[in-house]
Amino acid sequence: MEHADKILNNAIVLTMDGDYHIYEPGALVIRGQQILAVGPEEEILKEYSADEVLDCGGKVLMPGFINAHSHVPMTLLRGLADDLRLDVWLMGYMMPVEREFVSPDFVRLGTKLACAEFIRSGITCFNDMYYFEDSVAEATNEAGLRALVGQTVMKYPAPDASSYEVAIALCDDLIKKWKGHPLIIPAIAPHAVYTTTPEILTELCDMARKYDVPLHFHVAETLSEVENLRNEQGMPVIPYVRKFGMLETKLIAAHCVHVDEGEIRSMQHAGAGIAHNPSSNLKLASGFAPVQRMLELEANVGIGTDGTGSNNDLDMIDEIRLASFVAKAVSGDPTAMPARQALAMATCIGAKALHIDEITGSLEKGKRADLILLDITPLHNQPRFRRDPENIYAQIIYAAKSTDIKDVMVDGRWLMRDQQLLTLDEAELIRQASLVAAEIDRFLKDREESVLSKLIAIGGAAEEESFEVQAKVRVEDLEPILAALESADIQIVRTRTYHEYDTYFSFEDASQGRLRYREDEFIGKKGEIMNVRSRLTLIGEPESALREGSEKIMLSRSRYLAPAVHSLRFYNEYFKPAGTVEIEKSRLRFLIKFQDTEFFINLDKITKPQLGKFVEIKSRTWSRQDAQNKTALMRELLQTLGLGHLPLVTKDYIHLVEEL
Repeated sequence: MEHADKILNNAIVLTMDGDYHIYEPGALVIRGQQILAVGPEEEILKEYSADEVLDCGGKVLMPGFINAHSHVPMTLLRGLADDLRLDVWLMGYMMPVEREFVSPDFVRLGTKLACAEFIRSGITCFNDMYYFEDSVAEATNEAGLRALVGQTVMKYPAPDASSYEVAIALCDDLIKKWKGHPLIIPAIAPHAVYTTTPEILTELCDMARKYDVPLHFHVAETLSEVENLRNEQGMPVIPYVRKFGMLETKLIAAHCVHVDEGEIRSMQHAGAGIAHNPSSNLKLASGFAPVQRMLELEANVGIGTDGTGSNNDLDMIDEIRLASFVAKAVSGDPTAMPARQALAMATCIGAKALHIDEITGSLEKGKRADLILLDITPLHNQPRFRRDPENIYAQIIYAAKSTDIKDVMVDGRWLMRDQQLLTLDEAELIRQASLVAAEIDRFLKDREESVLSKLIAIGGAAEEESFEVQAKVRVEDLEPILAALESADIQIVRTRTYHEYDTYFSFEDASQGRLRYREDEFIGKKGEIMNVRSRLTLIGEPESALREGSEKIMLSRSRYLAPAVHSLRFYNEYFKPAGTVEIEKSRLRFLIKFQDTEFFINLDKITKPQLGKFVEIKSRTWSRQDAQNKTALMRELLQTLGLGHLPLVTKDYIHLVEEL
């Protein structure tokens, strides 16, 4: 009789192996970290003895669940900003909070909190993408779970990297430190097409092949991502990333909601894994991934919870059940994704999707002892029908709950016994998480009270607190002005033609100023659109005005500028203005010199609403004396342009529109 460390017997053993063997009663033998044998209880007990023999009491003994896609430290952001579109949620809330709070300590705490939830949910292995992944690895190793840890790389600065070059160096360090570890598998995680560059993708694909590590990547999560790439590159996501060698890596493609059949076939042929995240995709209204077709084409599709910021829990049984239900509803076929197949996606197929099926995902001799015990005797899972042996899969997927999971083992080590966590202090983790939540609440409360703070939070805002001398007159015809600009006293430095679309946001608190979203179309000599630029400007209310004679000629405004990298819809949902006003105009702009002083002259035709035609003269100033000097010069310039007899308009276009 062969001796081992542990024997687990009197169980319903679901091996999830290639033939989906079920042994009832069954038993499993463990030596060290590995499974030594699995089979009918009578045979196992005849052939093996052990230091520890555990009577499983008729519970289901099966492989632990594999979470194919997650952002585990985001447990500390659970419920932070719900019921928002993906871009508003990510760019407007998650990333600003992450820039402010994410640190190695934040990541360690968030990871341990997630690991506690994973263990209670029966997850023995997860695939992560986040920042400070070395801290994720350390915390996961302490908790005793198995994980793929992917260091995020983006073209933007991140909480752990001031540039993408720094992030790539962190990938290299992570791989060298953790490769070959019994629990931790280092990975590379370029975030997505829209947050990286061709240079980044090329370098990271080369690195993934060099070190033979997985590459974890968001693929076609939203329709806008796919449409933007088609417009810019003329192709969908998978053909695009193929150019950089991504299909030659151990690719794990997260989401894949909007992929076509050709892309699915390409991933299947390349042996890529796909991580299906039904809860997250539904909550963010990203769409329905064609999972049934993926499975029909024999692609390796695992199931992921995504992060708690977009789920909001890590309950794997709920996720598996939802995956099955969504497949049935989308296909209109109740036989789509039956219970056994859904469970396989969270175990053996999930392991293939993460490229780790040689060590985990099923209960087979030689694989690591990653397993769970699940009780099917509670009221919500009774009675049990035995006519069809495979009915046990339906009991687990359609009736079981995560609270039915009693015991969890990873790598031959117990992490939970009789629902008691052995490697983590759950109460202390909850206490620490509450302190972090209070700090984030204070940060967001302060930010939400200021339009400027919200503008700065999404990045790129720069203060340009300048005073601007401005004179404006209404005219019937712009042609005489063009002729007057040929005056010998005026030197034209450059000329530009624009079509400008302005949307002004106003707020309940008028002291916040107005936020203007402007889209400039640069018009060529033949009337064609040469370029498009979008900007945000936070404009304060006029503070003072100088007088030239009896008329005001200067408006002073404090301004904060930021590039408008998102859509108008995004800013409308993010800033939540009390009202909006749209103005559209054609503008011929001249930069001129008059008496050695630079001025801008705008010849404007306001077409929405029909305000008419205006000549606007502007110049920035930096002191009151300079402003007085320019005010006098502007009066002379108006005379030179033949406009000196016209009354000055002392209000911006937005104020003129509001008076209509």
